[in-house]
Formats: sequence, C-alpha cells, structure tokens
Amino acid sequence: MPELNSRQISQLPPLAAIRVFEAVARHLSFTKAAEELGMTQAAASYQIKLLEERVGAPLFLRRPKQIVLTEAGQRLAPSVSEAFALLSGAYAAARSGADGVLCVSTLLTFASNWLARHLGSFQVAHPSLAVRLDTSNRLVDFAREDIDIAIRSGGGAWPGVEVHKLFNADFTPVLSPALAASIGGVREPADLLRLPILDPGDIWWRDWFVAAGLPVEELAKRPGTSMGAQAYEANAAIAGQGVAIVTRALFKAELADGRLIQPFDLVGDDGHAYWLVYPQARRNVPKIRAFRDWILAEIARQQAG
Repeated sequence: MPELNSRQISQLPPLAAIRVFEAVARHLSFTKAAEELGMTQAAASYQIKLLEERVGAPLFLRRPKQIVLTEAGQRLAPSVSEAFALLSGAYAAARSGADGVLCVSTLLTFASNWLARHLGSFQVAHPSLAVRLDTSNRLVDFAREDIDIAIRSGGGAWPGVEVHKLFNADFTPVLSPALAASIGGVREPADLLRLPILDPGDIWWRDWFVAAGLPVEELAKRPGTSMGAQAYEANAAIAGQGVAIVTRALFKAELADGRLIQPFDLVGDDGHAYWLVYPQARRNVPKIRAFRDWILAEIARQQAG
C-alpha cells in the first residue's frame, strides 16, 4: 500500500467534507445524507461547497427534486467509498480481531444443505465469533447492509468484491427409489416423462432435456408449480412427489444414504458456480479472513474425500 507524505496529507480536504460527500453520493440526496450524519441539510450543503472549492469543480448537479453526480463527482465517489471501507475494516480489525458477530448472506439451499452441516467445525475453531445467517436470493449491497460476507450463485463477475469459487452449480435429475420403482425403474431419460416433474419451468430442466434428447415441449404440459429453492424440491422428491433437478454437491448426504438417487450420469453445466464474496476493501478483516480460510479448506477437503 502506498504511503502518504506530509505534503500529500496537507493537501487533503477536511475529513468532514469528504464524509458528507460520500453520504450524499451514496444517497443522491442532501436530506438523507444529513439525516444519516446527524446534521442539518444546510450544514451538509456547506461541507459540499467547501469540498467543491478545494476540487475546483462542481461535484453535483442540482435539479428539481433530484441531484446527480457530475463527471468530477463520478471520478471521486468510488475512491472515497473505498477509502471509508478501508478505514472501517482497519478499525474493526484493531477493535475486535476475529471476534464479535460475522453476518453471512447465503442462499437458502446452501445454508440448509451445506453450511449448517459444516459450520460446527468453524465454531469450534473460533468460539468467540458468532455467525448470523441471512438467507436470501437477492444480491447484497455491502455498502448499505450489515453483511460481512456472502455466498452467491452465478458467473462470478461482480464489481467491487473479492470472489472465491467454491464449486460448480451443475444440475441433474434426482428422485426417490420408491418413485423410480413405481414405474419399474428409471433406465433411460424418456422414463422421466412418465413421472411428475418438480418445477418444470426451471431453465435447468430445459437445458437437461435438450442434452438428453428429450422433447422440451413436454415440460410446458406439466403443472407450473414452483417451490423456489432446491432444498424444498429435494424434500418433495424424497417424499416421492416427483423428480427434482438439483446441484449434486448440495445433496451428497441424501444421495449417499439412498434417500435420493441420481439415475443418469448426464449432468448439466451452464457455467454458473457458488462463490464466496466480500468487499475488496475488507479482505484483511480478521473475521472475514478466518471464515474465508475455513470454508475454502473445508470445500477442498470435501472434494478430495
């Protein structure tokens, strides 16, 4: 990290003005920024005026009921946000180390079928660090939410975050042994057409049908029931309600003990994966580093086993 000298420090504008700029740029509102910082709107406007004088250019365009960043403001805002994130991370590291509460945003199925089954070893290694899970399909806004780290599914190209691949989000049909036996066994892909399909509108089913040489139009004839998560669909499949399409790595226990069977070796892969993500500026915060090191080692151990 580059070091500042005394001359560079003396050229910096007042920290209060920079702080107000960061809040106004984030909210695009003087009123909301002033409320967040506990000051009047007039005081916030004055700090922006001071900063604009130091910059030598306007940072916001004031329009009726709206403000927008100027070109100069757009250049400044990302660096200011990163600087405050670095300060926040450094403060957290100095204050608590790998202690306190770690907030993890994760998908429901990953939480229930992977994280909940492995998290005990992390808690044993870090007894002073409590883990709080937030299960949701939405993308977390680290700048506005109290979330330390997230597990996402997708292509892995998200700006402003560090990403670590956990495993591929491949997909293949699974069903209960009893349901397979009800039609004398599932021996070829066409046998699935004789069984209920869970969430037939899922794009994974379409991709797998194409790869298996099955008529895609058959999916449109099925009831368009959607359960919203692999965990629910897999539970329905275990209960014999139909055939689910899931990521194998999230159902190793169910496949190993025979509650579910994978009738075909054919596995779909749309290039998506599960990723560990967190703000780049917070990569060295001890609690984030501790969770990152643990989950990557745990995934590697599981894949090697």
